[in-house]
Amino acid sequence: MSQLAVCLFIFAVTIAGYCSGLYSLATISMTSFMALTLTGCLDVKEALSYFANNNVIMIAGMCVVAAGFNRTQFCMNLANGISRVSKGSVNKMMLGYVLIGTLLSQFIQSPVVVFGIVAPMLIASAESMGISRSKVVFPVGVVTICTCCTLPFGAGATIAAELNGYIESYGYTAHMVEFLDPMKARLPMLVFSILYFAFFAYKLAPEVSPTAIADSAKKAAKKEPLKPFAEKAGIMIFFGDAIALMFADKLHLATWEICLIGALLMILCGVLKPREATNALPVSMLLLIVGALAMAGALSATGAGDLIGGIIANLVKGLGGNSYLVGLIFFIIPFIMTQFMSNRGTMMIFHPIAIATCASIGGNPVGLMILIQAACLSAFMTPMATAAVPYIMEEGGYNQASMIKQGMLFAVIACVISVGWIMTIFPIM
Repeated sequence: MSQLAVCLFIFAVTIAGYCSGLYSLATISMTSFMALTLTGCLDVKEALSYFANNNVIMIAGMCVVAAGFNRTQFCMNLANGISRVSKGSVNKMMLGYVLIGTLLSQFIQSPVVVFGIVAPMLIASAESMGISRSKVVFPVGVVTICTCCTLPFGAGATIAAELNGYIESYGYTAHMVEFLDPMKARLPMLVFSILYFAFFAYKLAPEVSPTAIADSAKKAAKKEPLKPFAEKAGIMIFFGDAIALMFADKLHLATWEICLIGALLMILCGVLKPREATNALPVSMLLLIVGALAMAGALSATGAGDLIGGIIANLVKGLGGNSYLVGLIFFIIPFIMTQFMSNRGTMMIFHPIAIATCASIGGNPVGLMILIQAACLSAFMTPMATAAVPYIMEEGGYNQASMIKQGMLFAVIACVISVGWIMTIFPIM
């Protein structure tokens, strides 16, 4: 049996394990991790490197920063203030947090960082209104993923240049991506996402979390109030961290460095005791992320992505250049693949295929390339999709089955809107 076949078998068993609920997600993730290593699908050195992955360090640091913020009265006072403004309306509360998450996602390229900023306040607001966190975490978490970098601000301002880089490297420059093209293509989905996640998605969420939740917010609320200096420091560190993450490039700091500095400051300034900071580390979530990253790396290394890409290229040639049918393929397949591989890796597979397909018929690849990017940036179904998903699953207490149940309707509508709109304004022919 080839390594590709072995990897696909381990992958299938892993997905079944996530859905079964027989063991914790972290246990299944680490079992998959070891299986990939022992079978040679993953190099030992590469496997170990995932424990030091920047996403793992970043999330660990952000969780400590969030725990420190939860120790302050600001978080609870803000949550209570939002609850008063909402006047008991779940829709108003959700709209507020969905808008905050969407706005931050335009300036901060990492959804996991954005969710880490919003989650403490969101959960506190929900609990102050007597709403289960399982009803609100998924909508706000996913909106930070699927609206990321839609507007031409921050990282979103570089998307056109990135896509043009693919086009120029292939040598087919008859059609180039204009600066505002990505925004024009994805704007309808941004508007729909805000409305959907603010007013409807929570209705599909489970009333009771399917899995146990490590409720650090409640534990923090039971502790003695902080001293005045520590109270002010906790607030300043949290918001200082958030601002620094927005301007990470200008500060010449990696996002994991900013989060780790914030975590250390929470301890050094007396907001958290060392033991409290250690208890704030979500070990099960971090192990889940390590295993998910390893699976994505193994799928890429064994050639699973290239195999699927080749099959799609042959299929597209038989469609005669129909923009909507070709667009449907170039959204669905990358969307599915990105649930199990990195979005960057999936884009690297399909962007050359899209350009080559259009070049062979003299078509315009701009719409397909933006569609591929939209599909890859909208992955949220599985823990392998993006590092934000394990964070969402941990905070909301979701299992794999509940993630699919909550996300399926949105995924279908997102496909229809994205393909219909983008292929209309940027047709192939």
